[in-house]
Amino acid sequence: MFLRPYHLHMLKTIGIVTLIVYLALPFRFASHYDYIDGAQIEEALLPQVTLNVSLQEVFECTYTDIISNNRFVYSSAHYHENVQHEEEIRPGGEFMPEHCQARYSTAIIVPYRQREKQLHAFLTYMHNYLRQQLIHYRIFLVEQYDQKPFNRAMLFNIGAKVATEYGFPCLILHDVDLMPLNSAQMYACVEKPRHMCSALDHWRFHLPYQGLFGGVVSITSLQFKQINGMSNLYHGWGGEDDDLYVRIMAEAIGICRFAPEYSEYTMLKHKPEHRNENRVALLRAAKMRQHMDGLSSLVYKEVERRMHSLFTHILVET
Repeated sequence: MFLRPYHLHMLKTIGIVTLIVYLALPFRFASHYDYIDGAQIEEALLPQVTLNVSLQEVFECTYTDIISNNRFVYSSAHYHENVQHEEEIRPGGEFMPEHCQARYSTAIIVPYRQREKQLHAFLTYMHNYLRQQLIHYRIFLVEQYDQKPFNRAMLFNIGAKVATEYGFPCLILHDVDLMPLNSAQMYACVEKPRHMCSALDHWRFHLPYQGLFGGVVSITSLQFKQINGMSNLYHGWGGEDDDLYVRIMAEAIGICRFAPEYSEYTMLKHKPEHRNENRVALLRAAKMRQHMDGLSSLVYKEVERRMHSLFTHILVET
């Protein structure tokens, strides 16, 4: 039996409509998941600082009002036009409040290659955003200098290695195209590694699946070392975040999230990276490779390290 052209057209139309309805409905998302609500956030944060902060002889900063006054801030021009009071930021993109002693020291690690427009927007927004939280932080930009497929996970490993040299106890692994929308998404670590961008506009502010653990995550330096960092084998896009999740669960550490109203992010538009054709096979063997592939097997060449006014630039060949 042969289908007439209009029957084929009708079947194709039905298929497209079905796909659109599926993508539009919320039931395909992980609609229910455990999270730390606003009243518990301050208690959950780990008070850890670098040596230079601990030597400050000033009163400790307070964070109760910052967390309780959580608000949408992304539309504010203050966060977009330029870096306000840039003179407050130290060489290398480091900031610490002077009038009080920060309770948290955080290294923000950003893997990067050829996204100048996004980088400018990220640095402007994040410096204005983070200083309002009264934390001690430093932005580490790890740029892949060679022309090999982009290796995001290896760049995170390199950034973590450098950040620990500077004594940072908390790492935030951060894509350059993601920005927090809410003022009280605290850039500090908690007891478990935290998936910070669980309410992303790209996914209609829903969590696609429970095991999603990428985009923006926080993890202590000790935990990152415990899991042997991330795999160095994911050349190209995809799979490395799921591999990280496998490593964390294999060590029985677990993950956590803040409530959705603290975890909203926006994704800047960008061209997709080349896919990693081996990602499925690599992921199947993730647990088996964990202690052989990661920080312990990290090999790279540091071409240059430079202290820019808004970030510490680490230029590397993978």
